[in-house]
Amino acid sequence: MTTKLTLLIILSLAMVGAVYAPPAHWRAATEAELRKIIPARAPVIKENIETEFRTASGVTDGRGKFIAGVVMITAGYSAEGKYSHFMTTQVALKIGDLNLEAGDYVFGYQRKDADTIDVAFYRASNGESLGSVEARVNRKSAMVRSLLISPPARDKGTIQVGRFVFEYRVA
Repeated sequence: MTTKLTLLIILSLAMVGAVYAPPAHWRAATEAELRKIIPARAPVIKENIETEFRTASGVTDGRGKFIAGVVMITAGYSAEGKYSHFMTTQVALKIGDLNLEAGDYVFGYQRKDADTIDVAFYRASNGESLGSVEARVNRKSAMVRSLLISPPARDKGTIQVGRFVFEYRVA
């Protein structure tokens, strides 16, 4: 009887620990981590488009989940002019009104005015248009980046494209 009671207590404590596990601590992914998840050629519809690894950016929760992206070299591909970046996420994201499940996406952008671009998202596997989000000039930093995915704090982070930035939330 004592063994069963001890086992029950241990099992109960393990379940409570799993329910009350501390929240993920997101941080910038290292170059080695990015090399494992950023493809040399991004699978976009029926093409494998070369990526430019030096532009790769991403974050990890330290538990094996990543949000990462990279610039694609689209010259000569059907993607040219439509999308410029490949993004993979292993967690669900909310970007503006868009709900992105874990998966692979591509996005491109068009300038609206001097302070705003419209960033359009597509499913990488089939090119399905998912919608767009408005990105504004980053007034907190003058740094221009091909792509910079910042770690979320309280489940909210930013993605910077050039000098423009938009928010995302971990769903």
